[in-house]
Amino acid sequence: MSFPDELRALYTKQKYGLVGSHSAVKTCHWQSRSLNTKGKENCYKNRFYGIPTHRCLQMTPSVGHCTQSCLFCWRATPETLGVGWKQTQPIEFPEDPENIIDGCIDEHRKQMSGFGGNPNVEREMWKEACDPIHAAISLEGEPTLYPRIGEMVDAYKSRAFKSVFIVTNGTTPEVLSELSSEPTQLYISLCAPDRETYERTCRPMIPNAWDKVMETLELLNSFSCPTVLRHTLVPKLNMHNAEGYSRLAELSNATYMEPKGAMSVGGARARFSYKEMAWFHEIQEFAAEIAEASSYKVIDEHEPSNIVLLSRLDKAINLY
Repeated sequence: MSFPDELRALYTKQKYGLVGSHSAVKTCHWQSRSLNTKGKENCYKNRFYGIPTHRCLQMTPSVGHCTQSCLFCWRATPETLGVGWKQTQPIEFPEDPENIIDGCIDEHRKQMSGFGGNPNVEREMWKEACDPIHAAISLEGEPTLYPRIGEMVDAYKSRAFKSVFIVTNGTTPEVLSELSSEPTQLYISLCAPDRETYERTCRPMIPNAWDKVMETLELLNSFSCPTVLRHTLVPKLNMHNAEGYSRLAELSNATYMEPKGAMSVGGARARFSYKEMAWFHEIQEFAAEIAEASSYKVIDEHEPSNIVLLSRLDKAINLY
């Protein structure tokens, strides 16, 4: 087992489906909302990119392991649980991609089973939800710590998944430069406009982390898939220096930027309060500042997710 019993017990209580010794899956808030409203309420990925919210599999192959300990992160950390474990490399991740995916789909279907008897949920939509076609390799931890991440992307594609997203914090450029298979879309969580803000906000647990993030940004132009810079923002923490975020976007030539308000949920509640969260109008204003200082422009927004989309494109690529 690569993470402690205390963490396993907490995640089980929080309705994570644990798979093997280092993977997990969980139904997200928006998947539940989509099913309960017959598809009328969906997440930003549906609005921006056409991803069917009810058919998404949100999972991680590296639960409990990360290279950063961000102040706004909702995940359980050694400081929140009062117990320590190895979070960064080298870590043993023995399970192969096929077995992880099998386990995640099984756990996902268990989580979906309760919706089958809900009179508010359409039967056909529920059946589709039990057969996911989009994989978000994110959820918790840093997924690129799993050494077979490229094989995992291939494995999803071989199962006729129509899209596979990888969400990484950018601290492992050596992994991204050697991916055996590109995802459908690559996310970089870039939550600081400069080194000082990064050190204070993201609290890296490996040496030279900011330099590694910069190396990752320079790598993005080599990808053929769409790339996204996700900015998770807290007003008094990292929501400043729009010119810095703009400069990094130009450096990366990313397809999209997504400024998004951080939520005071889970472990983050111990670090910042609900009152310290950004209101949607603040995210809109900051996105406009980024656009003003860059070649990107605001092309869409999703107020329920507290997020704005910027790109040089007129509209987002519809993946479906």
